[in-house]
Amino acid sequence: MADGAGSGMSGEDTGPIELTYAEHFHPARPRALRHRPKVRSPFERRAAGRDGEPIGTNPAYVAWLRGQSMLADADTIARQFSGRGTMWQNPFADPDPRGAVETASVWFTAYPLSFMTRPGQPFLAAMAEEDLWRAFAAIGVEGVHTGPVKRAGGISGWEHTPSVDGHFDRISTVIDPAFGSEADFRAMCGMATFHGGTVIDDVVPGHTGKGADFRLAEMGYADYPGIFHMVEIDPEDWSELPVVPPGRDSVNLDVATEERLEKAGYIIGALQRVIFHAPGVKETNWSATRAVVGVDGVARRWVYLHYFKEGQPSINWLDPSFAGMRLTIGDALHSLADLGSGALRLDANGFLGVEKSALGGPAWSEGHPLSGAANHLIASMVRKVGGFTFQELNLTMDDIREVGRAGADLSYDFVNRPGYHHALATGDAEFLRLGLRTARDLGIDPASLVHALQNHDEMTYELVHWAAGHRDETVVFRGEEVTGAQLAETVRGELLHALAGPEHPFNLVFTTNGIASTTATVVAASIGIHDLDTIGPAEVEEIRAVHLMLAMFNAMQPGVFALSGWDLTGMLTLPVDDVAALVAEGDTRWIHRGAHDLMGFAPDADRSAEGMPRGRSLYGTLPDQLADETSFARQLQAILAVRKHYGIATSRQVDIPDVSHPGLLVLVHELDSGSHQLTVLNFAAEPVRGTVRSEALAPGGAVLDMFTQEPLGFVDDLHAFAVDLPARRGMALLVEPS
Repeated sequence: MADGAGSGMSGEDTGPIELTYAEHFHPARPRALRHRPKVRSPFERRAAGRDGEPIGTNPAYVAWLRGQSMLADADTIARQFSGRGTMWQNPFADPDPRGAVETASVWFTAYPLSFMTRPGQPFLAAMAEEDLWRAFAAIGVEGVHTGPVKRAGGISGWEHTPSVDGHFDRISTVIDPAFGSEADFRAMCGMATFHGGTVIDDVVPGHTGKGADFRLAEMGYADYPGIFHMVEIDPEDWSELPVVPPGRDSVNLDVATEERLEKAGYIIGALQRVIFHAPGVKETNWSATRAVVGVDGVARRWVYLHYFKEGQPSINWLDPSFAGMRLTIGDALHSLADLGSGALRLDANGFLGVEKSALGGPAWSEGHPLSGAANHLIASMVRKVGGFTFQELNLTMDDIREVGRAGADLSYDFVNRPGYHHALATGDAEFLRLGLRTARDLGIDPASLVHALQNHDEMTYELVHWAAGHRDETVVFRGEEVTGAQLAETVRGELLHALAGPEHPFNLVFTTNGIASTTATVVAASIGIHDLDTIGPAEVEEIRAVHLMLAMFNAMQPGVFALSGWDLTGMLTLPVDDVAALVAEGDTRWIHRGAHDLMGFAPDADRSAEGMPRGRSLYGTLPDQLADETSFARQLQAILAVRKHYGIATSRQVDIPDVSHPGLLVLVHELDSGSHQLTVLNFAAEPVRGTVRSEALAPGGAVLDMFTQEPLGFVDDLHAFAVDLPARRGMALLVEPS
C-alpha cells in the first residue's frame, strides 16, 4: 500500500524517489503494472436517432430502444470472450472467500448520490483522485465498492425517467453521465491498482428498471419478454385487471386480483413475502401494465413480478430464451473486463427462482434451488475471468452457508450487524454471542463474511434466520426457552425502544425492515442523547470512542471489514424536512444518506452534485483527521495496522467463550504464527473487571496489549486471565505460547 520508491542509475545514491500516478503509467513501466481493459477491442455502442412517435410500430423507436438495450449489449460483449484461451486460466467452480479477503480485506463503501465532489466534478472523477487514494492507503483501505453508477430508472417515450431506488433499478451498461464516464471509471481502477487496491462494482441479477429492455418486452419484441417474469393477459380477461391511472404505466394488483389471476392460470399468486409492503401502494408482488402496442401492431397487457418496487421488474432465470441470464452475464463481463473492476456485488440475488406451491400455500420464492444455481453460474463466470463476488441480501444463516458452498465468494453479515447494535443499545451482548455461535455451529466461516458498519441501507432488523427460517424452533435466551419468532420480536422491540421513537426522533423506522440511522446516531441514542443539537465536544469524543469500539468488533475478526463515508466523517442523520420529497412515499432511509465531504472538495456547498443535502459531520474531512493523532481516522488507522500486521483478516475463529459479565464479548482467533488473538469488548454502560477464559488458551501464555505491546499478565491453569475495561470500550490482546 505504500507509494513506490526507486534509486538513481548513475551509480550515485540519489535517495528515494516518490512516484506519481502519471509516472506509474509511463511507457517505461512494466506492462504488467499498467491498468488496461482486458477485452480484444473497445466496446462500441449502437446509436439511433429519434424520429416519429415512440410506439412499437415505429421502426426508428424500436432501433433507438435496441441501441440502449442491456441484452443487445450483452450479446456484443459475449463475442469478445468466446474462443479465448484466457477464459480457462482461472479456477472457478468453488468459492474462494479467503482469496477474496487476501485481495482486499478493508473496503470503503461509497454512495455516489451523497459523495461531495469539487464544483462540476463527477463522482467517478473524484474517486480517481490521487490524494483520495493516498488517504485510503494511509488508513488501510484496500478496496472501494463504488455503489451503483450505471444508468438507472426507466424510459417513457423518448425520455429517461429517474431512478426509483437509489440507482439499484439498472437499465443500461452505460455509466450514468451524472456520475462520470467510462474513462473516469477506468482511471479510478488504474489509481486503485497503483495503490494496491481493488474496485468493486455491481451487478443486479434479480431485476432491472423499466428501461429499453422492459419497453421492448412490453412490445412483444423478439425474446425480450423472456428477460422478465411477465405474463401476457388475453384481451377477454382485461376486465380482471385494474385500470392504470393517467400518467402511470402500471398499477399494483390487490390481493383479490392476484388470487383471481392465479386461479385463471396466469400467475403463481402470492409469494412468501411482500417486501416493502405498503397498503394502497404495494399490496402484492405483481403489477399490471397499461395496453402497449407491439411491433406487430397488436396491443398487449402484461402482469409482471417485482419483489421490490413497481419500477423494478424481476428477471426470469429459467425462460427457454435464457435472455435474462445473457443480460446479467454480459453486464458482469462489461464491468470486470471492459471497465476494469476486480469484483462485483450481487444485489437482489436471493430471488432468482419462483415456483408454484403444490400444497396450496404461497409460491416458493426464497431459498429456491434455482437461486443457488444462478448464483453459482454468475460467481463462476466472475471467478473465470479473475474476479470475486459478494452477495448483500438478508438471508437465513442456512442460506448463507449454501451460497458459500457454490455461489458468491463472500456474504454480507446481516445477522451480527443488528446483533452488535443490540448489544450496544442494551448493554448486554447475549444476543450477539448467540448469533456468532449459531453461525459457527452451522459451519459459516467468519472469514467468508463482510462485517460492516453503516452502508446505504437501514440498520436491518428483520432477523430472517429466526423470524422466518427457524421461527418455530426454540433457543435459550436470558435463561428461558423461546421460539425463533419470539426471539426476533423481542430483539426488534428492544432496538426500537432504545434507538427510535419519541425519545430518539433523529432515527426513523423503515417499513418492517429496520431503522434509518447512521452509526453515529445509533451510538448517540445508546449513550442517552435525545437531541442531536445538544452534541458538543464532550459528546463528540464519546461518540467517536464508541464508534471505534464498533469498528473493532467488525475489523478484529476474520473476513472483510467495510465502512462508509458516513462512518469516516461521523455523519448524523438529516432532519426529515430536508428530504421531505424523498421520504414522501415512506422510504425513510434518505435521512441517513446525507451528503458528506470526505476530502474537503466542497467546503462551501450545501448539497452534493446530485442534490442530497449536506449533513452534519462530527469528525471532519480525512485530510484534517490525518493531521490529528486523536482523530477517528488516525485511531482507525492504528486498528487496521494491527489487523494487517497479525493477519487477523485470515485468522481462524476458534472460540466465543462464556463471559463473567453480560456486557462482555470475547472472540478468540488462532493466527498463522500459532499465537492467539483476542478481541475483548465491553458493551456495558459501566466499567467491567472480569475474567476471560477459553480452552483454546494454553496455561502459561503471555498476554500482551496489541496496540502498546504492554504485558498484561499470563494465562493461569484454568485457561483464564483477568481484564479491566472501561464502559463501552475494547481491547485487542495477543496470547503467545509459553
